[in-house]
Amino acid sequence: MSPLLLVVLLALLLGIQPVTTDVYLPALPALQADLRAPMAEVQLTFAALLLAFGTSQLVWGPLSDRFGRRPILLAGMALYVLASIACVLAPSMPALVWARVAQGAAIGAAVMCARAIVRDLYPPLEGARMMSRGLSGLGVIAVVCAPLGGLLTDWLHWRAAMSALVVFGAGTLVLLALRFRETIPARNPDALAPGMLWRRWRQIAANPTFITYSLLSTGSYVALFIFLASSSFVLIESLGLSRVAYGAVMAGNSALYIVGTIACRRLLVRWGIRRTVFAAGFVTFAAGALMAALAWFGWGQPWYGVWAVVLPQYLFILAHGVHQPVGQSGAVAPFPQMAGAASALNGFITMGAAFGMGLWLGRAMDGTPRPAALGFLLWCTVIALTAWTLVQKHGDTGQH
Repeated sequence: MSPLLLVVLLALLLGIQPVTTDVYLPALPALQADLRAPMAEVQLTFAALLLAFGTSQLVWGPLSDRFGRRPILLAGMALYVLASIACVLAPSMPALVWARVAQGAAIGAAVMCARAIVRDLYPPLEGARMMSRGLSGLGVIAVVCAPLGGLLTDWLHWRAAMSALVVFGAGTLVLLALRFRETIPARNPDALAPGMLWRRWRQIAANPTFITYSLLSTGSYVALFIFLASSSFVLIESLGLSRVAYGAVMAGNSALYIVGTIACRRLLVRWGIRRTVFAAGFVTFAAGALMAALAWFGWGQPWYGVWAVVLPQYLFILAHGVHQPVGQSGAVAPFPQMAGAASALNGFITMGAAFGMGLWLGRAMDGTPRPAALGFLLWCTVIALTAWTLVQKHGDTGQH
């Protein structure tokens, strides 16, 4: 496969996660009203998807090490298409939740294999740069998602917005079937043996480099998830932003993410991993502190508006473009022979944390931005402390 084809495939496989969430975001208030569901059930459509996403990777990872990346990708994308059709047709909120669970399991195959493919083909530093290229492509895809979801919901129905996921999944499945070639260096016949699998997971989980970069990527994703899960209600319901304007805000978020990933690639060449992550940690912490301070002291004041939520988030997303590619590639880098298992465990940890935050948000949201802002500050602090300490100590992504 050519490098260009590989970047396109990585963008689609990694981009399936924001496609599944961002197209859906502008439709949430309309969906809640149509299905007459309480806020806790609406948030469960996020939390359940993430739990299935994380848990399924523990299955997909060893399966891909045993049978290869290609069959797992094809099976996962076929499941995604079927689950997306079920979302479109869901007659009730419980049915939608179960369809989102199936979507989450399918996403697990795509994202886990994407990270493993990078490790199959590239050494650690080049892998981080290739992951950054793929995530730049993710940003391009994400720019379109929220505006598209807002327009489809306004012009047609929230089910029309969900139909976009069917189209995306089917297109990706066709491209994989026609163009993707197996990347795993050698299939591992013992990958599914329970004893061997347990020993490998223990070996991976005890590796300080894995712990470091899993904490970095987990913190970066969960902070973003808090914004995604709460933003449509805060910006549309509480601050009166239209769905189309909300889509434009999210498109700007994605565009700045692309800027962050481009900066990541250039800084990695100039500064290396440790210095790049260290500097981005200051940006992340500043974003978390600013959002929390504005929400805590400004909510209810006449000057508080959309900008008080969007400005800190835009600052955060620039650093997210550094932390996420470095964290995802760094967690898998020490395990060239166990890339699937390492990718799966990293994904499970990330989604487990996001699932817990999703449940908390469903209970804590009170019509103000304060609960989300406090959770955002918490995880921005985790990211910054990891960048300033653990990455500096255990940031070597060489093979062990």
